[in-house]
Formats: sequence, C-alpha cells, structure tokens
Amino acid sequence: MIDEAKRAEIRRLYYAEHWRIGTIASELSLHPDTVRAALETPRFGRRTIVRSSALDAYADFIRATLDQYPKLRATRIHEMIAARGYAGSVAQTRRLVRRLRPRPKAEAYLRLRTMPGEEAQVDWGHFGKVKIGRAERPLSAFVMVLSWSRAIHVLFTLDQTMESFLRGHVHAFEYFGGSARTLLYDNLKTAVLARQGQAIQFHPRLLELAGHYHFMPRPCAVARGNEKGRVERQIRFLRDRFFAARHFRDVEDLNAQFVRWRSEWAHARPCPGEPDQTVAASFLEEQPRLLPLPEHPFECDLVVPKTSGKTPYLRFDRNDYSIPPELVRKPVTLVASHDTVRVLDQGVEVARHARSYDRRQVIEDPRHIAALVAYKREGRAAKGRDRLLTVLPHAEVFFMKMIEREVPLAQATAQLTRLLDDYGAIQTDAALQAVLERDTPSLASVALWLEQERRKRHPVPRVPLALPDRPEVRDLRVTPHDLERYDALTNAPQEQDDPHDDEHDDEEPS
Repeated sequence: MIDEAKRAEIRRLYYAEHWRIGTIASELSLHPDTVRAALETPRFGRRTIVRSSALDAYADFIRATLDQYPKLRATRIHEMIAARGYAGSVAQTRRLVRRLRPRPKAEAYLRLRTMPGEEAQVDWGHFGKVKIGRAERPLSAFVMVLSWSRAIHVLFTLDQTMESFLRGHVHAFEYFGGSARTLLYDNLKTAVLARQGQAIQFHPRLLELAGHYHFMPRPCAVARGNEKGRVERQIRFLRDRFFAARHFRDVEDLNAQFVRWRSEWAHARPCPGEPDQTVAASFLEEQPRLLPLPEHPFECDLVVPKTSGKTPYLRFDRNDYSIPPELVRKPVTLVASHDTVRVLDQGVEVARHARSYDRRQVIEDPRHIAALVAYKREGRAAKGRDRLLTVLPHAEVFFMKMIEREVPLAQATAQLTRLLDDYGAIQTDAALQAVLERDTPSLASVALWLEQERRKRHPVPRVPLALPDRPEVRDLRVTPHDLERYDALTNAPQEQDDPHDDEHDDEEPS
C-alpha cells in the first residue's frame, strides 16, 4: 500500500514525463504491479464483451410498461413477456427490470423554522408490553416537544385511550407552564376522526381541550411524517438514550425516572440549531412566549353510564368493582381516572376504589359487603315473618306488640319460628292468643304457656337433642324397631330350681 504522495509521483512520471513502468519501479524501488495499480491501467485497458440476450427483443416493451406502471413487480412483467414468447428464467427478467425501472426523484425538503412559543408537536410512542399480575398491558409514551427549544415532556401510560391522550396534554401544559399556539399532530385516531382532502373532522374531546387551553390543533399532511420530524426524533432519542436497558417497578416509577433523566441529560444537551446554549436555556427563553394556563385544569376522566347485574358489582376494564347492594340493576355513572374508579348515583358519589390494571380482579369495599350481608339477613327474616303471618293468625298483633316494646323483629321471628317447629301451628297460635289476652306479649310468656300445656299432656319433659352439623349425622336415617320384642323377653316364664341341687353343693368333686 502506497500513500497519495507516492501515487501522485508515479502518475506524473508516467503521464507527464512518459517514463516506462520498469523505469519507475526501479527508480522508486517498487514492484511493477504496484506501479500498474497506481496508474489504474487495467481498468482503462480492459475490453468489455457485450453478449446478446433473449430479453433484448423485449427490452422496449419492458421499458414502456415501466414508464406507465413504475411500481409493477418484476414477476408480473415476466408473466407478461412469457405470454409473448419469452422462454427465459425470471432471474434474468428481475435483473433487467432492476436496471430499467425509473428511479424516483429525490425530494428536497425545506428547513422548517418556527418562532418561540409558536408550535409544539405531539405523538404516541410504543415501548412494548408490561406484565401486571395476570394481565399484559401495552406500554406507551405520550410525547410533546416544543419545536423551537426542543423542550420535551413524556408521560408513560398503559393504554392509548382518549383519556390518557388528554391527560398527557394537561401534564405537559402544567410542566411547560403554558401552551404553544399551534399543536401539530399525526393523523391519530384520538385526534382526527375523518379526513377528506382539506376537510378535517377533529375529535370532539380534542376540540374541547383546544378551547380550554386556546391552542389550534393542526394535523400534518398525509404521508408527510417529515413535518413532525422533531417529535419523531425525540421518540427515537427517548427509546435509545432513556428506555434502553432500563429497569422499573411500575409506570409511576418509570415516569419519575424520566423526570430525573430529562433534567440531567435531555435538557442538558446542546439545543439543535443553537449549539451555544442548552435545551434548558432555550426553554427558559421560550417559556414566556407560551399561552398562559387557565385557572382550572381540563377534566379528562372517563365518564360512562353503567348498570349492574344481579350482583352488586360493575365491570370496568376487565375487573369488577363493588357498589352498594341497593343499587343493583339501577343505572349509575362510572367515572375513571388513571388511578381511581368512582361510582355516582344521580351526581352523588356512592363508591370509590383504587383502579386496577390487572384482569379478573374483584375490588371490594368492606362497607358494601357488610351492607349486603345485613340485607340478606333482613331478607331471610322477612321470609320467616311471612311464614309466621301465614300460619299464625295472631302473629301480626303479636309483632306489633314487639315493635312497641322495641324488641328486634329478627330475634322475635327466629325464636317464634323455633317454637312453631317444636309445638306446631295450633298450639303456638293458641299461646299467642293467650299471652295477648293476658296483656303479657313476650317471647318468654309464649314459651312458658306452651311448656305448661305440654306438661299437662305429657308429664315427662322433653329432652332436646343437639346433633353435630355433619353430613354423615345430619343425613342419617334410623329404622324404628318393634319394642314388643323387648316386652316379650321381660315377661318370659323363669325356669324352676331343682331341689336336689342343694344336696350336692357340699360334695367334693371326684
């Protein structure tokens, strides 16, 4: 390998002084092949042999076809010329099409310049998926960058819903201390609902946000991603410099790490176009030019009407949230933020839960469960009272006396039901009539009257038998036997004693 000075000397001696290659090699102590390589004589002296091809007859047809259809595939062109008699391989056709296909003209782009506070660019970035319990959620980043200073704000979320999109705007405006006059969007579904030429239909919620913060939304042209190149480069910068090989516990931790990284690295780098100052310094210069913030932030919670089924739970985002049991099968309003789920009944909050991003989880309020248990107990007591009122004619008056004496109806219903099961409907109702006539309406008086009447009929007291609540005992069935057999055994005649047995009692055995 020789340097450029030696190469220039060889070419001067050969082309200007007309020295022979051997003379130059001897004078400069080089190999003749090195001299020839420096002169590049083989490249100019080599003869090129052009061979004819069967495709030559179809070259004009292929060229005319490509002029009319520049993006037509080579395989389709091969089928067209094969139908016209070409018998060669598709590989030859591909080589010729590659050589004849017209090259698109490279487009030149103007360098876009903006004034301080004039424009900000917005876009979503995709950063894979994260595992939360049994659920797998997409990890996305809402990115907003000020076009003049390149100041950036990022909010990592677990979805790309309209609510997260609006929340990213609110957080960015609060960090910047204001809003740019124009916000440039790609043709996102959360920004543009429909587009036909210059007619653009923005999302109504985005228009509400724009009216609240006084900015003008503007989508970039179709297939013109270069118009929002600043935010595209920021997303690539974020992916390569911040997110790569980074560990985090959850989304909140990832957002906190970004805030530290932004001040230490992203805003500490030189500002593009202004290498003499950092992004942080440019941002301080641009911040006073932003539109001032309104007095109150924009409400970006999700509000949806809901109706529960037969259980006191509402299904939202793959999880179930408890509600008061009295709201079952009634219309309510669910309001969801990124960390809270609230339930409203006619504008009044009746439930509040921490939002879960897992799936198939049941999030319960202990007060709702306690109310449901009490409701079920009252329901069982009401069913018991209905039974008593049906079979006992004097039960209604007796219950009114219990209410006057402030005796819990559930307790009175349970004890009276046990007496009904033990003594029957006729005796129990007679006891109620008796205690009402004596003006001693109490459960103890009813039980005493029933016991006294039973003793008159059966002097032997009844012994309650408490069996364990186990299936093998509860379901046991005892077959009753005829007790006359035992009487026959006790009444059987006894054997007569042998009088001679006493005579042998004193004899010794032989």
